[in-house]
Amino acid sequence: MGKLGLQMFSVWREAEKDFLQTLSKVAELGYEGVQFAGFYNTPVQDLKRAMDHNGLKSAGAHVNIKQLINGEFEKTAEYHEFIGNKLIICPGLPKEMRKNADDYKKAAELFNQIGEKCKNLGFTFGYHNHEFEFEVFDGKTGFGLLFENVDPSLVKMELDGFWAAYSGYDPVKILSDYQNQCVTLHLKDMKIADGKKVSTEIGNGELDILEFLQTGTKFGVEWFIVEQEEFEIDPFEALRINSERVNEMIDLISKNKSYQ
Repeated sequence: MGKLGLQMFSVWREAEKDFLQTLSKVAELGYEGVQFAGFYNTPVQDLKRAMDHNGLKSAGAHVNIKQLINGEFEKTAEYHEFIGNKLIICPGLPKEMRKNADDYKKAAELFNQIGEKCKNLGFTFGYHNHEFEFEVFDGKTGFGLLFENVDPSLVKMELDGFWAAYSGYDPVKILSDYQNQCVTLHLKDMKIADGKKVSTEIGNGELDILEFLQTGTKFGVEWFIVEQEEFEIDPFEALRINSERVNEMIDLISKNKSYQ
């Protein structure tokens, strides 16, 4: 059964003020791990001490593409190793790298190179989608072009179900299509507010998070990562609600194996 983590971008404002105290608050909400979105210049020994004290595991780290090329990642690999992080996720491609189909094919080639370097250093490399990857070029989405051209043994997938659904695609079908490649899922529910699709607490929106979790469990996804970007209530209260509801779903799945 996959473990429950929180993407720390959900609380970036709080983390900017006091990163280690924010980690402590997250641990109190029922998350087993955290997925990092920066380390805020925190000495690695201090971060490791805080993680151990709060019983938190690393559920990966989002690392900007510029920090993954030209030998830059090798400079920080020891930091990730020290805190027990083995999963490196590129959180998205900048606009200049995704203007057309050829750009996505070139990105796939670059990802294969990064993935091989990460593998040689003992890490797993993956890519996290937003909505822009579902733009269509010559009948294919950027998402399809990217993942059709990477080596699945070197480049894994962190599937954000919200952004897939936001773009009109079924995240469960995508997960089924790439079942051997997806290592983590990003969980956030979606509702319409002022005519816009926004993220909301799990169970308060229109997405079938339970089915997404069931499918991820079926295919052995390691981490289920809660992320929320818009809040109508206190962020920590919202993330507590998310934790409770996802853990309830995980318990339900554990007790009912009929979907397998």
